[in-house]
Amino acid sequence: MYPRDLRGYGPRPPHADWPGGARVALQFVVNYEEGGERSVLHGDRCSEAFLTEEPTRELPHIRNLNVESQYEYGTRAGFWRLRRLFTERGMPVTVFGVATSLERNPEAVAAMNEAEWEIACHGLRWIDYAEMPEELEREHVRQAVELHTRVTGRRPEGWYTGRTSPHTRRIVAQEGGFLYDADSFADDLPYWEQVGDRAHLVVPYTLDNNDGRYLNTYGFQSESFSAYLRRALDLLRAEGDDRPKMMSVGLHTRIAGRPGRAADLVRFLDHVAEAGDVWVARRADIARHWRRTHPAATWLPGLPDSAGAVGRA
Repeated sequence: MYPRDLRGYGPRPPHADWPGGARVALQFVVNYEEGGERSVLHGDRCSEAFLTEEPTRELPHIRNLNVESQYEYGTRAGFWRLRRLFTERGMPVTVFGVATSLERNPEAVAAMNEAEWEIACHGLRWIDYAEMPEELEREHVRQAVELHTRVTGRRPEGWYTGRTSPHTRRIVAQEGGFLYDADSFADDLPYWEQVGDRAHLVVPYTLDNNDGRYLNTYGFQSESFSAYLRRALDLLRAEGDDRPKMMSVGLHTRIAGRPGRAADLVRFLDHVAEAGDVWVARRADIARHWRRTHPAATWLPGLPDSAGAVGRA
């Protein structure tokens, strides 16, 4: 059997039935990766070269202080700017937190908890897992959950690796205890997937509504980030008259946390605040709603829910 699902929900997706009759469930992610990226300081062969302000090459066995300081901006300044923008507007956020990054900045973790942000696990390190041996990746997942639980005060309910391997979803499902994983860009709605003998909930993420496009070759050149986000939201609101959808927005403390980009983000936040038909929610809130409204038994009858598995952390 072909392992990919190219049909999805087809022409008639399920009615999301978002709370309050909302036409769109809007979800903001703040990626917290700084201090977990590749660095010779962390025992890596090369310095990080991904999502940086200017093109750079991998430098084997040499610290790239340019890149290090760009990442440091995220934790020193960008995070606090984004936190202020969202808390001033009372908008909930999900953090994709790399476990080793969170461990290095307990003050930021305390601020996330104070704001009642969801802190989902973004892996042990912000590295590419594509070619990592399966058992080593499994050990990274185990260590990430353990460390995340210790530094945040609670076990993560969501998971997002980002730079995955073919084994990632199976490893995460077998680890157990998660409401969802976000390692998919395949839909505008959550969906159930069979992983082994269990039903596993996927809450897709986004790469187009993502500030990473400021720094790659698919970036914003003829329009602003906020204009793109606004057009996406307004189209989904129109579609939501009969088929409500979900929209994710991906942010990084070292990217959207810069003043010029944060100023543009404010335009979109204020547009959202004026809309009366948008449910701004954390990803865990969306996952819980989907589990109640569209339980696994409806889509994958006879399979137990993977979140019921007891994790090792």
